[in-house]
Amino acid sequence: MAVHGRCDPKFAKVKEAFERNFAERGEVGASVCLSVGGETAVDLWGGMANPETNDPWQEDTISIVYSCTKAAVATCAHILIDRGQLNPNALVKEYWPEFAKNGKEKTTVHMMLNHESALPTLRDPVKPGGFADWDYMAQRMADEEAFWEVGARNGYHMINFGWTVGELVRRVSGKSLGTFFREEVAEKTGARFWIGLPESEKVHIAPIRPYVPKPGDQPTEFVTKVMTDPNSIQHKSFMNSGGWDFNDRKGQAAEIGGGGGLSNARGQVAYYTELATNSGKLVSSDRLAAMTMVSTATQRDATLLIPTRFASGYMKSMDNRRGGYGPGTSAIMGGQAFGHVGAGGSIGFADPECGMAFSYTMNQMGNGILLNERGQSLIDAAYASLGYRTNAPGAWVR
Repeated sequence: MAVHGRCDPKFAKVKEAFERNFAERGEVGASVCLSVGGETAVDLWGGMANPETNDPWQEDTISIVYSCTKAAVATCAHILIDRGQLNPNALVKEYWPEFAKNGKEKTTVHMMLNHESALPTLRDPVKPGGFADWDYMAQRMADEEAFWEVGARNGYHMINFGWTVGELVRRVSGKSLGTFFREEVAEKTGARFWIGLPESEKVHIAPIRPYVPKPGDQPTEFVTKVMTDPNSIQHKSFMNSGGWDFNDRKGQAAEIGGGGGLSNARGQVAYYTELATNSGKLVSSDRLAAMTMVSTATQRDATLLIPTRFASGYMKSMDNRRGGYGPGTSAIMGGQAFGHVGAGGSIGFADPECGMAFSYTMNQMGNGILLNERGQSLIDAAYASLGYRTNAPGAWVR
C-alpha cells in the first residue's frame, strides 16, 4: 500500500514502522501524526478507506476513534475545572441532583473521571436507538443502581463515561457536550474532530472493519466474559448498545462521548499539541500538571479484568506484557504521557516531558482491548527517534 504525507528524516523509524504495518501486520487504511515542540514532524496516511469500493485513504479521511473520544470529554471537564466552574472534589449532586440515589449519593466529580462512579454499564436493555437520545441516556445513568460502593474500586466505564462526565459538562456549561468540545477545543486548536458529526459536514469517512478472530488467538478474560456470560459487566458493557451502528451516518451524528468521536491522527494531534507544549490555550500549567498524574490504579479493573492506570479521565502507560493477560492488553507511552486508546488499537496522547503529541488511527480493528503491534510499534519508533532508551520499566525512559 502506498504511504503519503511527510516525515522529518529524524523520525524515519516511524515511517518504516507505518509501512511495515501494511506489508506485514494486516493494516488496511490508517493515519499517523506526531508533533514535537508544537511543530509537526510526521503526518502520514495510506491504504484503503474502503477496500470493497477501492476507495483510498485520503489526506483528510476520518474514522470512528472509539474510546479516544473519552480523552476529548475529559479535556472538556478539565477546562471547566480550570475555570473554577467544576470542582473535582465536589459531590456530583451539586451539579446533577437527580444522580444522587441508588447508592450513588457520595459520588464525586473526581470519581466520575476516575471510572470509580460504579456505573460501568446498564443492567436493563437500552432502548433501540437509545445512544442517540442524550436525555434518555442521562436519565438511565441517574436511575441506575451502583454496581459497587462508589470510590471503593475502579472499573472502566466503557461507553457510560460519555454520559456521566458528559452530563456534568452539559449542566455546568449550558452547552451540549459536542458543542462545548467544538467551540472550546476543536475550533481553538484547529482539530478536525467531532463528538456528534453534523449531517451538514461533508467529510470522507472510512468504515470500521471489525476484527475477525484467527485460529490460535488467545482470548483475554474480558473477551471470554463477553462471549460466555450475558449477565456480566463485560457482556453488558460491550453488547447493551440499543443497536448503535458506528458505521451509520445517523449513529455518527449522535454525541456519544464514550466512544463515538470521529477524527484522524492529525485531528487528535492538533489539540494534544496544546497540552504537550503547555501552551495555555486550553488549560493552565497547574491544571496540566494535574492531568498528567496517576489518580487511580488497580491490579484488577472491574471491567477490563487487567491491571489499569488512569490519570483524571485519561489512560496512563499500562504495561501488562508479563502478566499472562493475553495480547493487546498493554499501551506503553512515556511516564508523563496521558491520553487514550480506542477499540481496535487507535490512540492519541500528549507527553509534556518531551513536548510530543502523538496519534494513530485506522479502519481495520486489531486483536486485544488496548494496543496491538501496529500502534505500539509506531509509538516505540517515535520514542526511539527522540533518544529514549527503553520501555522495560513499563514506560519509555531516556
